[in-house]
Parts: sequence; C-alpha cells; structure tokens
Amino acid sequence: MASFVLSLHSAPSDTDTLNALQRFATSALVQGHEIRCIFLYQDGVYHASPCFDLGSDEFDPAKVWQGLHEQGIALHLCVTAASKRGIDLDRCGVFNVSGLAEFAMEAAQADRWVQFK
Repeated sequence: MASFVLSLHSAPSDTDTLNALQRFATSALVQGHEIRCIFLYQDGVYHASPCFDLGSDEFDPAKVWQGLHEQGIALHLCVTAASKRGIDLDRCGVFNVSGLAEFAMEAAQADRWVQFK
C-alpha cells in the first residue's frame, strides 16, 4: 500500500476543495493506504482559526477536520503562513504547529504528495 502526504492551500470558503481532500483521505484509508499527515499552507491555514461564526445550515469545516483527526491523521499547520495571516498559534484546535522542514521530512518519507488548491 502507498503512503500519502496531503497539503491544503485554499481558504475555508472553498468548500469544494476541502470536500475533495476529505473524500480522497477517507477513500485512501478505506483502501488500506496511509495518510502520513495533512499540511495546511498558504490560505489553508485559515482552517485552523477558531473564529468562525456559522449558521446551523452552513458547511462547518471544523467538523471535517475533527473527523480526519479522529481517523488518526496528523494535522499540521505551517507556522510561518499562520503567523503572517494572524492565526493565534495557541488556539489551533486539532492542528499541530510545524514548519516547512517537518513537512519536507514527511513528504520525503511518503510515496506521494497530493496538493489540494
């Protein structure tokens, strides 16, 4: 089986991209593959913001992330991209703050890196 590293580069308003990432990750796990981690980069770091005020009928990205976390997938947040965008690094929920070096090490050990933009 293959191992994957996924990265998300788009903001929470791009629900289609997050849904595609979720479907890919879930399908890969069901087929016996490994998701080493998901790395939030560029505007993807906004997914780690605890400042969403959503109506009950709106898509909630936090539920997607919680579900992926519960499946045992490590969720990483780029410290530099998050800092530049004003994300509170002490309130990142299920995300681990890490840098591009950690991402590069994970990607080097994986069979494939798949970007979602």
